[in-house]
Amino acid sequence: MKQLLLDIKPAAPPTLQNFVVGRNAEALASLTDAFDGKPPQFIYVWGESGCGKSHLLKACKALGAKVVDDVHLLNNDAQIDLFNQYNQLKEAGEWMITAGLHAPTHMGLRDDVATRLAWGLVYQLHPMNDIEKATALKQHAFERGMKLPDEVVGYCLRYLRRDLPTLMATLDALDEWSLTMQKPITVPMLRKLLQLNLDLSD
Repeated sequence: MKQLLLDIKPAAPPTLQNFVVGRNAEALASLTDAFDGKPPQFIYVWGESGCGKSHLLKACKALGAKVVDDVHLLNNDAQIDLFNQYNQLKEAGEWMITAGLHAPTHMGLRDDVATRLAWGLVYQLHPMNDIEKATALKQHAFERGMKLPDEVVGYCLRYLRRDLPTLMATLDALDEWSLTMQKPITVPMLRKLLQLNLDLSD
């Protein structure tokens, strides 16, 4: 039984379908269109850590797209390689998705590289606020058939790691425990699950 309590499974692999949209619907729609046979575009997404850049790039890479993440960290040689990739892909009628921390012209990149990043569609991704995270958690619970009290959602947002995959994985483990124990989900139940995790990780 104690092992079951620790069964907080890794998050599902990132896909375009399980990306929690928030205020990023336009960027997701453009990426989806690119895989649906619409005219290919160069797409650059940017934003602070936790806004979903890596999720989208991993999802696109899994679908066969050419992807470059963290362009703000590229040294001069890597920037030249990226510049050449852009030119070759454009000539071949192909596309690529890239991502960085800031808008193309605000990262100190070579001018020619910054120009290429801005060639196609550029989207700033916005991290989810607490209201959007709460909505996403409630939707996730609804899809699993969970009865999730508001106070449990509030506790998660106050005291757990705030990235959505961790929050959802914790809810999944809580749901399994609730079903096994045949007891409703409560804040004390969540506290006990978390405490047992800490005890067995020591």
